Amino acid sequence: MPVPVPQQRAVPAAEASSGTDLTLLVIEDDPAGTFSVPELSAAAGARVRIRSARNLTEAGRLLTDDVDCILLDLALPSGTETRGDRDAEADGLATLKHVLQIAPRHAVLALTAEDDAELAAEAVRVGAQDYLFRGELDGRLLSRAIRYAVERKRADVTQHKLTESRLRAQENARLERGLLPTPLLDGSDLHFAARYRPGRSRALLGGDFYDTVRTPDGTVHVMIGDVCGHGPDEAALGVELRIAWRALTLAGLCGDELLSTLQQVLEHERESEEIFATLCTVDIAPDGRRAGLCLAGHPAPLIARQGRAAHLLPYEDGGPALGLLPRARWPRRQVELGGSWSLMMYTDGLIEGRVGNGTQRLGQDGMVAMINRQLSEGLTGEDLLEAAVAHVRELNGGELTDDVAVLLLDRDQDTSRDTARDATRHRAQNGDRGRSIPRPRPGQISPAGAQRPPL
Repeated sequence: MPVPVPQQRAVPAAEASSGTDLTLLVIEDDPAGTFSVPELSAAAGARVRIRSARNLTEAGRLLTDDVDCILLDLALPSGTETRGDRDAEADGLATLKHVLQIAPRHAVLALTAEDDAELAAEAVRVGAQDYLFRGELDGRLLSRAIRYAVERKRADVTQHKLTESRLRAQENARLERGLLPTPLLDGSDLHFAARYRPGRSRALLGGDFYDTVRTPDGTVHVMIGDVCGHGPDEAALGVELRIAWRALTLAGLCGDELLSTLQQVLEHERESEEIFATLCTVDIAPDGRRAGLCLAGHPAPLIARQGRAAHLLPYEDGGPALGLLPRARWPRRQVELGGSWSLMMYTDGLIEGRVGNGTQRLGQDGMVAMINRQLSEGLTGEDLLEAAVAHVRELNGGELTDDVAVLLLDRDQDTSRDTARDATRHRAQNGDRGRSIPRPRPGQISPAGAQRPPL
């Protein structure tokens, strides 16, 4: 037969507008009727509605979301619900542990006799918010204990959520750091620097992505791209495209063949057909004097040579962004770099920041002028990129809303010659045993690639 639901008992209190209604579920089995919940006087404060259950089965039926607090008699006999929990049965808290399990979001008060102070304290250690003695129970004390227990439970839940959020953020940060690229430039005389600033608050990755690898033939391949948008989904897609680009590059693909395959990856991985990605790839010949350039809807790189002002590389032959046209083509343009040069690649977050309070954007022309001023001040490498990003933020009047990625590849012809001569001498002295690793000269910055670029 179904267990009848006991009729609710309402305890009247002052109908004060400032009070907050609370619902108390009392779980106790007292056939003799010696136990009763005290009346709450008007001075007790909030209005408290009381429900009663004689066992855990009834309690489970009455335990709804509007219940704020549970008053549990620790003398309640263990029922079939707690059988099998030997530890709980041994310490006399089987019923309490079961209540805590079925009511994880509710405040719980333990009710016991005065001579069970140790058991009452153990109940709090197990998870109850507080305990009360039967002989000391009155309306004022019960009302205060209910309100304190509810507030304490809310604080515990909030702290638990904050701890979970903090741990989740730490795990996400570790994951994102692991997904940041590590340039593979071993054996190259090129120097690498990068700056990356996602537009999302407290994020390490955005929709922008870049990578650099050196293939066995000595060619250095470098890429930078931008997935439309700057949320977590775009960041994940950017990581997928970067890893796919590295795999395809190491497999020997280049130019139009690589970009066509990469577009297929994008089409299969994107959530919507409206998502696209811009891309710029450069493959630098082993001698460092020539390069192939492919643009897929992306801003053209900037090059600076000794004795000449920095300027943009040709961009008239670029193709569309990846994901826009199913049978698009991306021509590869040959570019002469020269002996000593600096090549800067960037995403549109660097050039779309505002200039002042108006609607004017920095643009590519403004960026070129800014870089030339900073080069004239003697800034190079990491210092140049740091100054460029800082100045763009200053012009914008604060943090940039879009993701920003900018990287720099430098080649010094004199240093390259010295490095090659040192490598030849090293091979001659060691009989060309093993792999030769040229050591940097004093004051020379070693080629980056052993460390990830700082954020």
